[in-house]
Amino acid sequence: MAEFEDLPEGCITTIISRTTPVDAGKLSVVSKSFRSASDSDAVWNAFLPSDSNFIDSIISHSPSLANLPTKKSLYLALSDRPIIIDNDRKSFQLNRRSGKKCYMLAARSLTIVWGDDQRYWNWTAMPDSRFPEIAHLCHVWWFEIRGIINTLALSPNTQYAAYLVFKMIDAYGFENETVDLTVGVKGGQSNTKIVCLDPNIEPGPRIDRWYHGRRPRPHNIIGLQRPSVRNDGWLEIKMGEFFNSSLEDEVEMSVMETKGNGVKENFFLEGIEVRPKEDN
Repeated sequence: MAEFEDLPEGCITTIISRTTPVDAGKLSVVSKSFRSASDSDAVWNAFLPSDSNFIDSIISHSPSLANLPTKKSLYLALSDRPIIIDNDRKSFQLNRRSGKKCYMLAARSLTIVWGDDQRYWNWTAMPDSRFPEIAHLCHVWWFEIRGIINTLALSPNTQYAAYLVFKMIDAYGFENETVDLTVGVKGGQSNTKIVCLDPNIEPGPRIDRWYHGRRPRPHNIIGLQRPSVRNDGWLEIKMGEFFNSSLEDEVEMSVMETKGNGVKENFFLEGIEVRPKEDN
């Protein structure tokens, strides 16, 4: 290590810039010269997205970022909390450990069947949402949500996962219904999984309610994947994964329950989050 420390600081900086943000943090405690190199703008600029125009665009949505004194402080700010972009239709954030891009597509940027009909869905604000409004499912049988993201917006050569982010408050109709979650490249291969969106680990007895002379059809949901609670208090469930190369593609994501006879109520949709798999 003594021989390594004898290298010029510029060489140490170049070496550290080819590692990861986590490695840079660990190396900063080795010595004063390592700390100086690890904290340098040259190192943290390498961890930021390489497109300076993109960074400028993100900063324009949160002007206080322009006043940060170092590239390290900018990186930490971008990975600390989501930045709302695209007229409140998306949020952007860096993965703290890798520096890779993360997005959430707001409910307003998704295609929701009957989403513009207030008999079935309405738009409301929730104080713990990152977005100004979320979609509240009031009453539907046909449950269908679709989203799409261009892979050029994401970090290349990265395995990504998509997550449905939502809440259920006095919800009904999901406890014994299965839902299909699909993720795939447009025009290419897609993968579908069957899940239960009800977060309760042990399903309770079904309430005996009738709708138009039909009783909701029961399903065997034992053992199906269920949502988990996020750090921000919302629920999420993994929809699927895809690999993003450096080529341009569009990734399609969908949530479907159209075969059951039961009505569904009080599902609150914040969006679909797309983040690197290593952030799982």
